[in-house]
Amino acid sequence: MKYIKPLFFIVIVLGVLGTAALVGIYFYIKPDLPSVTVLKDVRLQTPMRIYTHDGKLISQYGVKRRIPVELEDVPQQLIDAVIATEDSRFYEHKGIDPIGIVRAGVNLLITGEKQQGASTLTMQLARGFFLTREKTYIRKIKEIFIALHMEQELTKDEILALYLNKIELGHRAFGFGAAAQVYYGKPLKDLNLAQLATIAGLPQAPSVLNPISRPDRSVERRRIVLMRMLDEGFITKQEFDEAANAPVSARKHGAEIEVDAPYLADLIHSEMVEVYGKEEAETGGYQVYATAPSDLQIAAQNAVVRNLHDYDERHGYRGPLDYFWNAPADPDAGSESTTENVDEADKQDQQRPALRDQWDTEAMVSALADYDEIKPLMPAVVLKVNEKSIDTLDKYGEQRTIEWEGLDWAREYITDSRQGNEPETASDILVDGAVIYIRKQEGAWRLAQMPEVSGAFVALNPHNGAVQAVVGGYSFYQSQFNRATQAKRQVGSNIKPFVYSAAIENGYTLASIINDAPINQWNAATGVAWRPQNSPAEYDGPIRMRVALGKSKNVVSVRLLRGVGLQQTADHLTKFGFNRDDIPLDETVSLGSGSHTPLEVVRGMSVIANGGFLVRPHFIDRVLDEQGELLWKTQPVWACDPCTDDTTTEETEIPVDDIEARLAAELNQNGVVTSENEDMKVSAPQVISPQNAFLVGEMMRTGVRANGNWSKKTYWLGTGWRARNILQRTDIAGKTGTTNDSRDTWFSGFQKDLVATAWVGFDDMNRQLGRATRNQNLINRDPEKFNWIGNALIGTEDGAKAAGPAWIRFMEVALADKPETPMPIPEDIVRVRIDRTSGKLTRRTDHTTLFEYFIQGTEPNVYVRDDDVVDPADEEETETPEPEEIF
Repeated sequence: MKYIKPLFFIVIVLGVLGTAALVGIYFYIKPDLPSVTVLKDVRLQTPMRIYTHDGKLISQYGVKRRIPVELEDVPQQLIDAVIATEDSRFYEHKGIDPIGIVRAGVNLLITGEKQQGASTLTMQLARGFFLTREKTYIRKIKEIFIALHMEQELTKDEILALYLNKIELGHRAFGFGAAAQVYYGKPLKDLNLAQLATIAGLPQAPSVLNPISRPDRSVERRRIVLMRMLDEGFITKQEFDEAANAPVSARKHGAEIEVDAPYLADLIHSEMVEVYGKEEAETGGYQVYATAPSDLQIAAQNAVVRNLHDYDERHGYRGPLDYFWNAPADPDAGSESTTENVDEADKQDQQRPALRDQWDTEAMVSALADYDEIKPLMPAVVLKVNEKSIDTLDKYGEQRTIEWEGLDWAREYITDSRQGNEPETASDILVDGAVIYIRKQEGAWRLAQMPEVSGAFVALNPHNGAVQAVVGGYSFYQSQFNRATQAKRQVGSNIKPFVYSAAIENGYTLASIINDAPINQWNAATGVAWRPQNSPAEYDGPIRMRVALGKSKNVVSVRLLRGVGLQQTADHLTKFGFNRDDIPLDETVSLGSGSHTPLEVVRGMSVIANGGFLVRPHFIDRVLDEQGELLWKTQPVWACDPCTDDTTTEETEIPVDDIEARLAAELNQNGVVTSENEDMKVSAPQVISPQNAFLVGEMMRTGVRANGNWSKKTYWLGTGWRARNILQRTDIAGKTGTTNDSRDTWFSGFQKDLVATAWVGFDDMNRQLGRATRNQNLINRDPEKFNWIGNALIGTEDGAKAAGPAWIRFMEVALADKPETPMPIPEDIVRVRIDRTSGKLTRRTDHTTLFEYFIQGTEPNVYVRDDDVVDPADEEETETPEPEEIF
């Protein structure tokens, strides 16, 4: 009894001293404690997600992968697993768990090590938001005080919801929504108990307990989680046994990409970073919707890839990537150069088995993992060469037989202009043991190779500049350089519609006669004669302007420039959006010596397609915040005047701190914020008259079809005749483009509501596209139409054959469900009957005449005399050039 009183006194003193110490520590660290009130309006760092116009995910950007989930959307079994494992008394304590603290203290006294932290969910959340993971006493004390504050400010459910979305779970996944996607490629609601228990066990040590990096330790941790759930009565013994014995089904998944369009995504990401800054753009949870719909973007990508493979196949096969066995003899084997300079890849090759019998399936699959899969190309090894087929094994262990239809293109590549003989059997092409690429086309697998040639494609809505598709190359994963927006290449004859527009602006008409004859211009200063030539070098003499553009006559373009004037022509080209610095001030500009990007070219073409308005290309349609609320929507300029009864745009000053307003101004590039009336359309500047645009479009329609009558000898082909033949539409227009020695090839064209430009060439500007000779294997499949489109085209590469097919394949998809819609005829356009040869009025109605369009007041006023009429049917037979040689 005598000890009770002193003991009681000691307890009280210690309690007072402990309280005083605790208060002292609190006031000591109080300045360093953050305000937990910010958690009421916490903004989780969420990646930027980019979608097509119709809402299909293209890409996401951000170091932290997070998919926020509401508490009511979280499976109850996951909540049970987290609480049972991390904090079984979560709903009972006030932020700290005294029992857990005592347990951790006893463990510290026994072992002398800080093995158990006694952290509740609230304390873990406090550490995740405000502190680090370092194991120090001062951090633990801060953690306790912050947790106590959090329990005062937030409800238990709010704390739990924050925890489920904030906690780090490995492989850049933050929050359980992201973890479900990263490890299983599914939303949380679709995970089974074993999978839920796996991710519930990650918070303790996500880097070493995750099922991808350490599946063995993940299984052990899953069992502990399931045991805790069983102890707490959350699951039955049967559920425990099934989940504990379930196989590991996790593998790393990326974002749920629905449309793989990295060139488009990269453009949008760059634009968002320019406006918001990199950190804010990639962590603000922005949902960015592109102007491009998924179907057109996919169609463009498929068209470019198919077209580049077609070009590559008609120029020959460059051989396998490697050999696992049956490698050809090395002519330099045993020389000093091969024994002294062996790189790591060569060492690996030397370590590989040399004989087929030494290779099993597992070894081949393992070796194929060293070769990149660049979609649509799949690495594979040839297992067997049959007479007209080969058997292959791909890098995923799938065996496939490639039939002769997928092999017969593969004659030997010699140069870009020379190919070997067409193969007769599969052994003419490959041996077993060869490592090759294969790809799928129209449902069948075929031999393939990485194209060395490059391409680009852009499609616009000509009415408002909304980009409908953009492709910057064969594969973004091979080359991030976006040739659609960054590559300035000589445009060749794609410049001619703009030169002809300048001619119309200066009094020329579609019936004006220009002499299609050779030009010899001596330059006394340089001592060199400039001799621009047609290609092919054929000259028709006096020719109507419509025919000249349809046949892409070079010398006529030069003479039109001379008639208009060099400076006036250059000034006119700038109306279409071309940078004056990119326009050469010499006569070669009329033949396309200037260099422009495909995006610049398609913008210029849109002026012709929309009636004369210079729209502004844009890639972003709207931006939403992480809650799905609209932050900004594009307000493009439209090809109309007036667009509404009142097109006046009210200017308002932009507040410095209004980031949404600044975004609108930046993306609209006009420095003002327009009225909130979304129905208001602002007019684009009208740079040429509707009549001028219509007449140029008419000439371009001539360029994509066959014209005249064969039996009456008035027949001729436009350089882009394949487009009309394949698409079977009359409402399309287009222009080919080819530079000297076929280094750059173009095809630009439009339908009333869609304009597109395709470019094909080598990144090495000195390399020519060459020519393809006949491959009888391919010709035999379609003897009548082999030279229309595909890998059987023959002759010198040009805009019609190298670039045109990409445009045609895209338009096949884009216009498939659209009825033909002829271009509306503007006011002040008249149509009169003229003589085919002279362009004068005529009273005849036979094949020597045709109807032509004119701007009212410019139509001819003189009739052709009967004795001046030329009837082609009465002329002697002349040899018609092969259509494939026209460009």
